[in-house]
Amino acid sequence: MLLDQLETPVTVVDLDVLERNIENMARLARENGVALRPMIKTHKSPFIAKKQMEAGAVGVLAATLDEAEEMARAGISDVTIAYPLIGVGQRERLLRLAARVKLTLSVDSIEAVQAFSAVFGPAAAAGRPPVDVLIIVDSGGRRLGVAPEDAALLGRAVHAAPGLRLAGVATHPGHVYGCSSPEQVEHVAAQETGAVVAAARRLRAAGFTVDTVAVGSTPTARFAARAEGITEIRPGNYVFYDAIQTALGAAAAEDCSLRVLGTVLSRPTPHTAVIDVGSKMLSSDRGAHGLELVRGYGMVVGHPGVVIERVSEELAVLTLPGDDALDIGDRVQIIPNHACTAANLVDVLVGVRQGVVERTIPVTARRRIRLSEDASADA
Repeated sequence: MLLDQLETPVTVVDLDVLERNIENMARLARENGVALRPMIKTHKSPFIAKKQMEAGAVGVLAATLDEAEEMARAGISDVTIAYPLIGVGQRERLLRLAARVKLTLSVDSIEAVQAFSAVFGPAAAAGRPPVDVLIIVDSGGRRLGVAPEDAALLGRAVHAAPGLRLAGVATHPGHVYGCSSPEQVEHVAAQETGAVVAAARRLRAAGFTVDTVAVGSTPTARFAARAEGITEIRPGNYVFYDAIQTALGAAAAEDCSLRVLGTVLSRPTPHTAVIDVGSKMLSSDRGAHGLELVRGYGMVVGHPGVVIERVSEELAVLTLPGDDALDIGDRVQIIPNHACTAANLVDVLVGVRQGVVERTIPVTARRRIRLSEDASADA
């Protein structure tokens, strides 16, 4: 089947571009002597995660337990959990997962340390090896994380907790998505790397071994990978890229492998068009920090003056400049503002190569609601 024969709306991935993006990030890591651990919440797909592993990734970073368990089912044996998932059911699932993969947890409070130790401590007493733990450091995003100067205090708590082993520090500079220029992105990268390196220094001064000093975001990766003291980078969006990444200077439109295809359904006025792609395909995401560089709800490929002005659930209204002709029945390709959100809205992506459909890519690690009686069914 040809790309133009697909029924719209549909979310497609250009496999050539996807593979190029995966290799380019792997090369960045290799050339700078750092490990690459991709955040897989971007794609939630074992198919793509395996491609990342084949290119040299040391493991994956997961945002949810559904993602982590799906990666384990796919045979990926090194999984880090990005957030302190301390719910009672979550901890039991983590304990089971640790029997199948090399698992690393993340904490930013003594309460989280105690919660994890309550589960992993008895397991260690029964002969299981301790689970590795990373301290989350706040590098300016003011979300999760401790200040670098407080890392040693939390390190002592981890060190004293049965069943846990202090492995290092990590951060995510989420505030990079509020930047308005590549220069600001580079400044955030300096904050990012400076914070974790300072935290690692505090821990080492307190007598602790710090194996991992990890950072992670796609916009800052090209700067952070070269910083002294960093051992691991953890970008995620780079497999797809999107309108936000192009606005931040991290990619060009031709690097964006994920696109949503739509059809023009109506031309209600000379300067508007309606397409069959709404918020249920694109999302209504304009960036977590309201990025001012993003116009509308995505980029219409080949039509730089067109703006996706409004989205409802199944439709979008485009505004057109006077010299841009889109006719009823024309097909459009849209680069979403945020590819991670767009990928999560469908259960299958369609992989294409040179205009020909090659395969489907199931998005199998999307969040699933679990009742108590079946909570362990897929673990």
